Amino acid sequence: MIHQFNIPTTIRFGCGAVKELPAYLKSNGLSKPLIVTDSIIVQLPFFQDIVNDLTSKGVQVEIFSDTHKNPVKSDVYKGTDVWDQTTRDCIIGIGGGAALDITRAIALRINHREDLFKYDDLIGGDVYVTNEVPPFITVPTTSGTGSEVGRSAIIADDETHQKRILFSPKLMAKVVFADPLLTMDLPPHITAATGMDALTHNMEAFLAKNLNPICDGIALEGIRLIGQSLEKAVLMPDEGVRSNMLVASMMGAIAFQKGLGVVHSLAHPLSSLLDTHHGLANAVNIPYGMAFNLKDNEDKFRRIARALELREENGDAVVQYLFQLNERIGIPRNLRHIGVRSEHINTLVDLAIADFAHPNNPKPVTRADFKRLYEEAL
Repeated sequence: MIHQFNIPTTIRFGCGAVKELPAYLKSNGLSKPLIVTDSIIVQLPFFQDIVNDLTSKGVQVEIFSDTHKNPVKSDVYKGTDVWDQTTRDCIIGIGGGAALDITRAIALRINHREDLFKYDDLIGGDVYVTNEVPPFITVPTTSGTGSEVGRSAIIADDETHQKRILFSPKLMAKVVFADPLLTMDLPPHITAATGMDALTHNMEAFLAKNLNPICDGIALEGIRLIGQSLEKAVLMPDEGVRSNMLVASMMGAIAFQKGLGVVHSLAHPLSSLLDTHHGLANAVNIPYGMAFNLKDNEDKFRRIARALELREENGDAVVQYLFQLNERIGIPRNLRHIGVRSEHINTLVDLAIADFAHPNNPKPVTRADFKRLYEEAL
């Protein structure tokens, strides 16, 4: 059964939802989509099934998949060139967070042709997002970033590796086709990393210092669903737990409009400097970041523990749960197991202190704090 949610993005959710895509395009007078994905998904059978379904119904598809696993500015420019050269009328992102961020950034650039980073929200660039964007549709294939329901894209500078945020309500998808069946064949390690990404989004959003009780409620329910579903989704997946994880992923992305925190500022530099998968970077760092946040936040950690149905309802129990969950789903305990070396620490610290996420952390994070956290995790 397909359900519909509006948050305000329209979400068509349920097993088989993606089969509604051709009819949606036709009913909106669209027939020439640019599909943006990545070099792995473009080779998978389900992706070819989607393309075949579209072409059999008279939709003229153009595919762009020449992207990095951690999006950079040049990806966006190359994708825009494909749009220009092939005369498209809409854009569809199919994939995980990286593919969907690139899709959203291309959608922005189509009618905003100044330097991409002029639109960086961190320097007030959102005020320059004044033109319309083309019809924009998302089809998530992982349960991690929740980028399908977002209104921002995180894109790194090719040379400096600094991450920038492109943001505007105009960048929300017109419709999301959230089909849990597209996540069924994800390998266990990707399921684990993306699932921990979703958990990080929900936890950090709940702890973020900004006031948004609505986001707090969404985040707690996202935490509860992930606590019930992630381990089984990795080890013994079925449609029920895959559905729960896909919903929880979107809930995290909705909730983190409230803000993120120290874990993301630890993780982002690993992706930009060492090309570490974003979800994996969050997964390794989250127990250390949550331990850092324990002091003066015990009430919120008690509520997190309750959502996770832990025997002990306190922050220490949450931190131990995170270490144990990582171990059960195959996430390494230390950064050295994912390629970080001691000589990387100073550069990582420089990138972390410049990152946009930690100013919303419930307690301030200094350069010395970041160095200590990286060394503890190493």
